[in-house]
Amino acid sequence: MSSSRFQLGQSGNPKGRPRKHRRPNVSAFEIILDKTLTITQNGKAREATIEEALQQQTFKDALAGKRLAIRKVLAMIEKRERALEKKNPVPGRKIELKHHYSADNANEALRILGIAEPEPSFQTRWKVHAWAAQAALSRPGRKKFDRREVKNIRFFTFDPESLKWPRGSTG
Repeated sequence: MSSSRFQLGQSGNPKGRPRKHRRPNVSAFEIILDKTLTITQNGKAREATIEEALQQQTFKDALAGKRLAIRKVLAMIEKRERALEKKNPVPGRKIELKHHYSADNANEALRILGIAEPEPSFQTRWKVHAWAAQAALSRPGRKKFDRREVKNIRFFTFDPESLKWPRGSTG
């Protein structure tokens, strides 16, 4: 029998091939962003990462009014707000809603918005201004009005003669 280091039927490398050390999945871009450089801020030189220097330049451009930089800063703010909200969620509060309806409140709202106001000769009757009635008549998807509805629209509108009825809206 020949003399050798290994016995017959026994591997010369019982542990197997050494495993290759894997680098973490890092892109070249991330490696570059982690590099540092010297920047001058407020007259003083200091070390900063490239990412921080790019952010500082973006802030400066945004303050100068450049629209793309402004959008980028707003996106950074939104991202930060989402992260903070996820980290510190706002506890939910039960809010009880009570609805109170009053004809006086609705009438007052119509008056403030200039949509309607009381008829001068009959203060308890409210009429709609012609522009508001015209806007309602001209909206898409309108239905056909019968004679009674047309009569009511004319009756409750200031200056009903100025209304332009859409073609095919009256029956």
